[in-house]
Amino acid sequence: MRVTKLEHACLIVTEGDAALVIDPGNYTRPVDASGVVAVVITHEHPDHITSEQLRRILGTNPEAVVLGPPGVASALRAEVPDVAVDVIGDGALRTVGPFTLRFFGTKHERIHASVPLVDNTGVLINDRLFYPGDAYTNPGVPVDLLVCPVGAPWLKVGEMMDYVSSVAPARSMPTHEGTLSAAGFDQATMRLAQATEPHGTAVIVRAGESITV
Repeated sequence: MRVTKLEHACLIVTEGDAALVIDPGNYTRPVDASGVVAVVITHEHPDHITSEQLRRILGTNPEAVVLGPPGVASALRAEVPDVAVDVIGDGALRTVGPFTLRFFGTKHERIHASVPLVDNTGVLINDRLFYPGDAYTNPGVPVDLLVCPVGAPWLKVGEMMDYVSSVAPARSMPTHEGTLSAAGFDQATMRLAQATEPHGTAVIVRAGESITV
């Protein structure tokens, strides 16, 4: 599989001619991808999905399926009522094209008591890549590549490091960096590497760059 990192939280995963788009939100360039068989949305926040991004992707790939937890289905029903969402949750399993998708987790990490806690479900792709969305969900299985949030209103670097240590991936790469300065990104990825090194390697992939899994 080839994983291309776009700005902030969006990934494009390809296997052969098939592509999987994850969390195309409003901090990400307009996603222009062909061969898309599925769009996975971990949660409803606009930095992870917008109706404009979704319509653009489905306009080019009308047969693509859209997968997300109940909160995503409810939010999209109001904005794009013509788009069907395959509702998934913790423990769900789907096969779409060459991708086996296993889903883990139920809720977004807590930002503050005044901010509603939304549904969030992470995805394990082909038993190799795990992307948790905005949560510290540990899938409890070996992970080749952990795509790990490094900057967010809910994120504390020490807790991020503990999370990486608990998952113990062979490799990690940063995501969810859109709110960080250049200095903040460098500091966060240094800590990501520190937490990964006892059991693996951190790979610093920036927007527009790719990695093979």
